Amino acid sequence: MATTPAPEAPRRSVLRPATWHLRTRLVALAMALLIAICGAVGVVSYASMDAFLTRQLDAQLSQAAERANDPGRPPQGGFNGRDPLDARGQSVGTVNASIRNGQVNTGGFLASDTTRTPLAADDKPVLLGLATDGKPVDRELSNGSYRLVAVETSFGDVLVTGLPLAVKDSTLTSLVWTFIFVSLGGLLLVGLIGTVLIRRTMKPLEQLSEVATRVSQLPLDAGEVALAVRVPPSNSNPGTEVGSVGHALNLMLDNVASALQARQKSETKVRQFVADASHELRTPLTAIRGYTELMRMTEQFTPDGARSLARVQSQSERMTALVEDLLLLARLDEGQPLKLSEVDLTQLMVESVSDEKVMAPGHNWRFELPDEPVVVTGDPAQLRQVLMNLLSNARKHTPAGTTVLAGVGTADNTAFVTVTDDGGGIPAGFVDQVFSRFARADAARKGSGDQAGAAAAEGTSGLGLSIVQSIIEAHGGKVWVTSEPGRTQFTISLPLAAAAPTT
Repeated sequence: MATTPAPEAPRRSVLRPATWHLRTRLVALAMALLIAICGAVGVVSYASMDAFLTRQLDAQLSQAAERANDPGRPPQGGFNGRDPLDARGQSVGTVNASIRNGQVNTGGFLASDTTRTPLAADDKPVLLGLATDGKPVDRELSNGSYRLVAVETSFGDVLVTGLPLAVKDSTLTSLVWTFIFVSLGGLLLVGLIGTVLIRRTMKPLEQLSEVATRVSQLPLDAGEVALAVRVPPSNSNPGTEVGSVGHALNLMLDNVASALQARQKSETKVRQFVADASHELRTPLTAIRGYTELMRMTEQFTPDGARSLARVQSQSERMTALVEDLLLLARLDEGQPLKLSEVDLTQLMVESVSDEKVMAPGHNWRFELPDEPVVVTGDPAQLRQVLMNLLSNARKHTPAGTTVLAGVGTADNTAFVTVTDDGGGIPAGFVDQVFSRFARADAARKGSGDQAGAAAAEGTSGLGLSIVQSIIEAHGGKVWVTSEPGRTQFTISLPLAAAAPTT
């Protein structure tokens, strides 16, 4: 029985989301959305914190500038005789500078010991380039990043005040790393929990897939089939999406089961009719053969009459063989018990080939047999018929001079029987049908025209290989064929007989 191979599943690739499992895609989609949300929240939080810290720093900078600017100093007194760094309430790192006539008059950084660190040469051009509009700006100085403001005093000079951005930058950096770690932890937790929840949610779909897979593996093409596989009630409730699919699948299986039962009843009727008809035909066919033989022995015929009578006898013999084959198939279909005993396949093959040699002396018959007997448990008469059918099949469909190799062997507690010929081969389109009942292709084995005519004259019924398959399957074995021009091989596998217990 030929089976249709299951379609190959698409190869999964990390770069092709369409090949992922549905649960994997759902988890990935949830993670992608969460990453996008975390990114958006992070950007907004960073921007909000940056704006808040900037406003806070500008307020501190404004207060520091007011403390550094002493409105009571004389125009030529240079801060009332005081340096702007001497202003009270200045924090560590504050920079102050006085600009007069386009030159930095005095300035420096306030150190932790309240001493003043002078400005670097590169700092002065930066300070001189500040606009005196009182708006804070960020600039890079020798001590780091600063928030600076330049204000023109009532005395005509410019007072520059700046606060370091290190605290602000440190706060923002801490915020970023905190958000990254919290987001990664949240993503990991959501990924694990989401995977578990989605897997549990998708479990009913997996059960539906298992039911469909089990049904797809059932042999539904012939014989009585008990289609008892169904989706459980918990997954076939029409009130849910998955339940609707399960309910629809159960309805489909019910319909298929009904169709299979109808098909089985029809097959049973046909087989019963064939068995009954074959049984009834045996009596008249036996009578025809008997009377034909009696007439040949007792009556005188003209040459044409003798040929006609011989033709009647040959056709009755052909019909008798066909009826016997149909009865055998009917018994096999009914599963009648086999008459089991130990059978030596090696000896059986030698005897069968010897019989075929008599009928086809023009073929080259060869053996490939082991030194030890190959014993299986089976029905000797039926196994003999299997070998005779395979050998006669090679004989009928190949021309004289063809080499037929009969082989017997063992491997892995299994016996193998092969019949190989070097004839023209079986057409590829007919290989799948070769074991079907009444499958006939007298010209399929591409021998000579004379050989094809001889095969037709022998009256092949198209049941021989079907009988082979039925008998072998009844014995728990398998049969298959491989064919190409110049080599056709039929192979049979049967379980070896159990070793006899030692005494």
